[in-house]
Amino acid sequence: MPGDEPMNRRRFFREGLRELLKPLAQAVEPLSRVADELGRLEERSAKGAEAHAAGSRRHPLEVWLRPPGARPEADFIATCTRCGDCLPVCPVRAIRLDPAGRKGAGFPYIEPEEQACIACADLPCIAACKPAALLPTPLTQIAMGTALVREGSCLRTAGEDCTLCVQKCPVGEVAIDVHEGRIRINPLGCIGCGSCQQACPTSPRSIVVIPRAARENARAEGRWW
Repeated sequence: MPGDEPMNRRRFFREGLRELLKPLAQAVEPLSRVADELGRLEERSAKGAEAHAAGSRRHPLEVWLRPPGARPEADFIATCTRCGDCLPVCPVRAIRLDPAGRKGAGFPYIEPEEQACIACADLPCIAACKPAALLPTPLTQIAMGTALVREGSCLRTAGEDCTLCVQKCPVGEVAIDVHEGRIRINPLGCIGCGSCQQACPTSPRSIVVIPRAARENARAEGRWW
């Protein structure tokens, strides 16, 4: 990709969302209160979806970050054929598939600490998805998840002037910035690509992406803003 493309993407997001998000800058609630709440998500396989609708027991599985444009988790699982066509078109090979089902429940997933989504301008993974498990989505409306800052281990809390997560965000200030010396996430601007998590130098990471499915599950139970 051309060297100036990340800045072009940042400019695109800024111009499209700045006015929309200005009034929300001071209203963003701290996300740390949900960090300990989100660990497991009850999700369904394609066959389990019908049983769940009839009141059958759901099977708890790990939560995974899905590619951009993914349908809501249950619909994604029911629609995706696991063909793998989205994998080779990703320019950074961020999308993975574990046929054995140990990771991602056997469906396409992203491990941001190893390789985050870079929010390509043309989103080739979506175009490659023939069963439409990944839906055409404008860059400004991608909602893979939401970043969460763990301030206790963040280098800035220890007085270091680290801004790697801010620098690596393909969206820019509409998603993440430094406010009063601390990293601040705007959940309405964050697309959940995981670039911040990949860039974070601490171990474990001081900024992580909560997958959309986990966020929506927590919201349904009244544990999210």
